[in-house]
Formats: sequence, structure tokens, C-alpha cells
Amino acid sequence: MLDNLALYAHFPWCVKKCPYCDFNSHPMPEKVDWRGYVDALLIDWNSQNEALQNEALKEKSSKPETHRFGITIASIFLGGGTPSLFEAPHFSHLLQSIPLAYNAEITMEANPGTTEHTNFSTYHAVGINRLSLGAQSFSDASLAKLGRIHSADETTIAFENARNGGFDNINIDLMWGLPQQTVDDALNDIRRAISLQPEHISWYQLTIEAKTEFAVRTPLLPKEQTLADIEKYGLELLGDAGYGRYEVSAFAKPGKACRHNINYWQFGDYVGIGAGAHGKLMNSAGQIWRYAKPHQPRVYLKNSQVTKNTLVDSQQLAVEFMMNALRLLDGVSFDQFTHTTGLAWKEIETTWLSLVEQGLVRADRCATTPTGLRYLDSVVGKFIN
Repeated sequence: MLDNLALYAHFPWCVKKCPYCDFNSHPMPEKVDWRGYVDALLIDWNSQNEALQNEALKEKSSKPETHRFGITIASIFLGGGTPSLFEAPHFSHLLQSIPLAYNAEITMEANPGTTEHTNFSTYHAVGINRLSLGAQSFSDASLAKLGRIHSADETTIAFENARNGGFDNINIDLMWGLPQQTVDDALNDIRRAISLQPEHISWYQLTIEAKTEFAVRTPLLPKEQTLADIEKYGLELLGDAGYGRYEVSAFAKPGKACRHNINYWQFGDYVGIGAGAHGKLMNSAGQIWRYAKPHQPRVYLKNSQVTKNTLVDSQQLAVEFMMNALRLLDGVSFDQFTHTTGLAWKEIETTWLSLVEQGLVRADRCATTPTGLRYLDSVVGKFIN
């Protein structure tokens, strides 16, 4: 799988930390060494690339029948934090050093509150071909409760600027179940997003995560019936507008599903660079390793090659696979399970057949039924150990 890797690059700074956010993001200091951080990313990448090349050599020597050799990156996700705080030349410096596959998907996250004066064409010119705008809501009142620094109008302006800058593949991030949100509020957010005609909409429910400001001072959230109605009517709106639901929280026009995220959900391999970035790789011996980079930007800048490696216990592989693959509405083939975990399907077949009898999963492929999707956590829990 080393010739079809995904790469995630983390950019850790934001103008301010949102109260619901548990990502590795840090308020931007007065002075940021933008070029120094990108140089650290390159050192990180070059170090990992060398290790990957060694793995490719081992695989070639153990499987001489294979004709492929070398590392290619099929997709890149520039996430954060707020990557759009970095100017386009910094991304050019990074992307020129990465062996990209033909027609690679390169996504950059952008915060509308930092893009009102951005010339998006400069990002498009350096090779970024997909944009993800963190709208979250089109209600200024909701945005204020979420601690966002942008307004609804700024999202619309940023979207129009991105279109004028050459982007023909744009995602809009929306959240639902927001503090004191009504059904009409949530559906209006979806209507506003649809009116812009993005190629992709990510629509996910607000959850209160530990170690966030909302966990300490939890806002008043909608009641269960309100949440159920938001989900029911929201799904209908998106479907009627031509956005196919292909993952629990992901909706796309035909042919516009996010290839990078599909790789995650299919339990594919990926490289992570940047402060707090994670990666997952299967080595030539068939072992699966996860690794993490230092969270603090200052620590990462000091030595970006530092990595914490963890061998995934074989008894955890099934549940890790199912946590990802079963989020896809169409799931994956049974062969994909063996291909990406190294385990034989027969090791979990008894559990799977039991779930088939309960009407929770499909008999023809590794996927849930509509009922199983509704109780996804319970289905995944059956594969623990």
C-alpha cells in the first residue's frame, strides 16, 4: 500500500481556541516563524519518507513478484488549526517536495474569519485543488455561542472568493445540535449551505468533548426529540438537493466524495506530519503501527523527527477496522478487512453472522443495515476483543 498513501499535515495555530474544539489547536502567538514551521514539516516528511523507502525495499525483496516500487501520495489534507493562516508560498515549498500521484487530491481547511482578504487563486495556483470551509453555522447568534470569529456573511464571501479563485471542489463544514438550536434554525443552516452549491457538505452533530471549555461550562443543548427531528428533516433536505450520504456525517454530489477521508474509513495507511499529527502504517511484516508527533508546536519545532510509535495489538484490529469502515454507508468488501488488517475474515465471521441474524449488518459485504447504522456504537462494540 506504499504506492497509494494519504498524507495529513497539521497546522496547529488558530486566531483563538473555540470552546467546543478538542483538536490540537493553539492560540496564535504574537510572532510565528511560518517558514520555520514548514521547514520542520519537510524534515519530518523526509525522515518518514526514508523509512518508507526502506519498507518498500523490504517488501520488494520478500515479494519479488511485485512490480511496483517507490512512494506516491494519492491525497493530502492540510488541516488544523487554521492552515489558511499560512500564505500560499509556504504550501508551495512543502508540496514541491512530496511525490504526488497523478491527479492527487489536495485539500486545505480554511476559516472564513481569516480569509476575507485572501486571494484564493494563489492557493489554487500552487496545487491545492479542494477547499474545506469551516462555516459551522449560518446563524450569527449560533456562531457567537460557538466562539467563532466569523459571521455568516463572511462565509458566503469566502465561498464566492474561492469560486472566483478557481476552486471547483469545495466542502462546507456544518454542525447541528448547537446550543439552544431549534429545528428551523438547523434546517436554515442546511438551506443556506445548499444555496451556495458546494460539491460536498460535512454535517455533524456537536458533541461535548472532555478537556474543552464546553465540558467545564456546558451550554444548554437541544432536547432529544429536537435532535431527532433535526436529523430526520436534515437528511431529507440534503438528499433532495442531490447530496448523497456516503458516510455518517458526509454528503457529496456524484463523484465528489472526499478521497482522503475515504482512505481513513477504509482503514488505509496514511502518513502524519506536524505538531500532534498521527499516522498509521502496515509494515512489510504485516504489523500495523500507529504513531504520533509531539503536540506542542514549540516541542515539535525543536525536533520534528521525534515520534511515539505504538504497535496495534492484533486483538484490537477488528474493532479499529469496524470503527472506521462501518461509518461508510456502503461499507467495504469482506476482502478489504483481510487486506488492511492482515486478519482472516473467519476470525470474526461468527460475530458477523450473529449481527446479520439481528438485522444489523449486511450478509453480502462489510456494511451495516439502516438499523445497524442507527446503533453503530453497539455494533462496533461486538468486536471488542
